[in-house]
Amino acid sequence: MLRTGIAVGAALVVTCAFNVPPAHAARVVTLAGPGFQVAARSGVTSVSPSRSYTITFASVRLRERYVPHLTDGVAQLRAAGVKVTIGGVEDVDPAVCPPRGHIQFTQTYRPVGRGGYSRGMPCPAPEKGVAAGGVVTMDSEYFDGTWDIAPHKLRNTFTHEMLHVFGLGHPNLDRDGDGSVEPYECVTDPHGTSPVMCSPNGGHRSAAGAGRLTGFDVAGIRALLANFGLSGSG
Repeated sequence: MLRTGIAVGAALVVTCAFNVPPAHAARVVTLAGPGFQVAARSGVTSVSPSRSYTITFASVRLRERYVPHLTDGVAQLRAAGVKVTIGGVEDVDPAVCPPRGHIQFTQTYRPVGRGGYSRGMPCPAPEKGVAAGGVVTMDSEYFDGTWDIAPHKLRNTFTHEMLHVFGLGHPNLDRDGDGSVEPYECVTDPHGTSPVMCSPNGGHRSAAGAGRLTGFDVAGIRALLANFGLSGSG
């Protein structure tokens, strides 16, 4: 988990205002929906529509390598109402939260101790549950020839890990009723496309669609934005 000085947890329920009829009491934040899951265990329950988020990189070389994989997903986030831009280079420590609103990208060998897996970590327990940034650590094996990954899966992985930092988790569920939630066990759209947040890898499989959020993922981001006022922030 990333180290941070922030100690305020996320409030999941907002009490009703005085004199509001009981039918309108205690509005609860949205933590899940068809094809999306909010990663509330990290303390992130919302995204601020007014906060500026900036994606930065550990080196010029990584920026040049990573930006093409992020461009489409970032454009979709902006269209959904997130104020996010692609920035420049800054020092990155994968174990420490960056400046507020920064989403840092770096890479190391097997950041989760398993080949082919990367890690997107939001700053934990941000003030009032509002996404404050975090660190994405990509597996260096994708780029040194030691791990074979299809181009569409690589691009989807960049988007997947970035969305973890904004507060989305894995929407896998026990669809077949066998009592266990398995890899790739996620809802799909009529075309058979699973959420890009599906674990270990989902999203569009075409070259044109790779790296783009699916409708499920966009719904999750919109839920996080809608949660902003409900999570006690603002």
